[in-house]
Amino acid sequence: MNLLDEARRVLKIEAEAVMSLAGRINSDFEKAVDIIYLSKGRVVVTGMGKSGLVGKKIAATLASTGTPSFFMHPAEAGHGDLGMVTKDDVIIAISNSGETGEIVGLIPYLKRFSVGLISMTGNPASTLSKAADVNIDVSVDEEACPLGIVPTASTTAAIAMGDALAVALLIKRGFNAEDFASYHPGGNLGKKLLIKVSDLMQTGDALPRVSAEDPMSRTVIEMSSKRLGLTTVTDEKGIVLGVITDGDLRRGIEKWGQGLFQMKAGEVMTKNPKTINSGELAAKALSIMEKHSITALLVFDEQGRAAGIIHLHDILKQGIA
Repeated sequence: MNLLDEARRVLKIEAEAVMSLAGRINSDFEKAVDIIYLSKGRVVVTGMGKSGLVGKKIAATLASTGTPSFFMHPAEAGHGDLGMVTKDDVIIAISNSGETGEIVGLIPYLKRFSVGLISMTGNPASTLSKAADVNIDVSVDEEACPLGIVPTASTTAAIAMGDALAVALLIKRGFNAEDFASYHPGGNLGKKLLIKVSDLMQTGDALPRVSAEDPMSRTVIEMSSKRLGLTTVTDEKGIVLGVITDGDLRRGIEKWGQGLFQMKAGEVMTKNPKTINSGELAAKALSIMEKHSITALLVFDEQGRAAGIIHLHDILKQGIA
């Protein structure tokens, strides 16, 4: 057996299994979406064995895209976990055969308390399919394993259909990237869409400040002690007149040599520094820094005074890139 050919055969079968689902998307799918959308409770996904693993993935995807959801093991459900289910919830029951004993055994309870039931099966004529309020057909022509019995194409198809449900609900709810980020504060997307300049900027005593009349010798000491790679230059009222950066120092030494340290800060400063509003995203600050090849931005208050400085290192430490 050529293993590479076998791998290609598996992928082809599973791809065809997923593609065949597109032709079966009909009013039953729309009804399932409406049942979930109109529900006042949560979506409880259940499945046994490999279908259970599929169910966990579907529940996680629904929960992360604005549809409160969790997985319930069908065997544990019959021993007390049904207490987690309320009459306002919706059950998505996954079973390729539609005859899984642990799931079929839950039907009387679900009917008794009028809990909404959506089945996802490979057999529309099965017990589970007939008992459900709506059945979503995820049948496949063949499994990808040579024996034709190991759940492969069927589980792939079920996962894909779960994704289709989640995306349809996402669109129906008007769920956007900011909503997604709010559910993923620890992920890269969450950090990019939630962390603002005000969350990371250096403020108060951490801000380097010199006056326009201060000698450059003092300016260098101030820059070195605050370790931000620059200092603000302000007037007697604290209004920012400009900045002096590490780059300004290097260029100043090239131009004036030791004479630089006899000059005043106001003579060396850059008058129009790059700035950003404290309410902007830190990711935007990073973009500005990359565009202009700089490592820090000034943050002004309404009076034109320096409210803070956001530095490249503080952004990168948060994993924003």
